[in-house]
Amino acid sequence: MAKFAVLLMAAGKSSRFHDKNYKKPFAPLADRAVWLHSVDRFTQRGDVAQTVVVINDEDRETFHGRFGANIAILGVDVAIGGPERADSVAKGLEKVRDDVEYVAIHDAARPCLTDQLIDKVFAAATKSGAAILATPVTSTIKQSTQDGSAVAETLDRSQLWLAQTPQVFRREVLFGAYARRGNEPATDDAQLVERAGQSVTIVPGSPLNIKITTREDLRLAGAALKALPKPKLGGTGNPFADNDMWR
Repeated sequence: MAKFAVLLMAAGKSSRFHDKNYKKPFAPLADRAVWLHSVDRFTQRGDVAQTVVVINDEDRETFHGRFGANIAILGVDVAIGGPERADSVAKGLEKVRDDVEYVAIHDAARPCLTDQLIDKVFAAATKSGAAILATPVTSTIKQSTQDGSAVAETLDRSQLWLAQTPQVFRREVLFGAYARRGNEPATDDAQLVERAGQSVTIVPGSPLNIKITTREDLRLAGAALKALPKPKLGGTGNPFADNDMWR
């Protein structure tokens, strides 16, 4: 069985979440923090040998204070991220064990992932070396003029996809892409891998695999969780972790 490491990305600023008490990965969702819903999908899997949660340095004290018991019970590692997402992923990669063959990168703020989607994207990555979840664009896409005041063009959506996570890569593919990333920005990890010349397989995802960006998204995620099969939990509870300790 192939061995996977999972980087759970929770190092963002949550600037669009607009909550003075919580960043989005740590906000309550169905009586648990958002990131705990996400991490549970991976820590119960036999093919996941390591899980690394990447957090912002400014959250270090509160994260360990609130979730210390969860960290211990789940057996996850914690990395401190950098100023940009790619910097944070690079910090997480420094923690990946030498015996791991594949690395999956998942947004901590995507709590509605299913075991079936993980199975599919993991299997695709083992075949091709790089795979992502994505959903086809179904709405009409307009490109605006430079000042955003008018439509410049209507784009052909037939080959457009909305990227999701997890994004999964063979170890040497991802490490090589990060070693050559330079200063050019990238909006996701697959873009860096594409620049390195590696083809990335698209695995159809689900509209329910939403990324929480605003507080309104919490309501959508709560409804989605009710419709999804529950992960098998192995005792991840912290008697204090779900209390409103950050208010």
